[in-house]
Amino acid sequence: MEFQLQQLAEGQFGFIYVHDGEKLAEITWQQQGNVMVMDHTYVSDTLRGQGVAKKLLDQAATYAREHGYKMQAVCSYVVAVFEKSNAYDDVKQ
Repeated sequence: MEFQLQQLAEGQFGFIYVHDGEKLAEITWQQQGNVMVMDHTYVSDTLRGQGVAKKLLDQAATYAREHGYKMQAVCSYVVAVFEKSNAYDDVKQ
């Protein structure tokens, strides 16, 4: 499964998974300076239970680390993961 980085609008980006022309998963954020404001995570019912949301978050965290960004959790999924795991402490804002 490969996620594609896309610019969705001015200052809005996401990692998207598309299969057979259908968007099946995404994690999106608003870029505000050096902060990625994580605002949405979506995984299709067909992929639920396969850890896809975590893979999307991991991809976004890797992107943040590579660019020296911090991540602010707004999306309920990202908030929950940040509270449960210290694996993202280096990128949490």
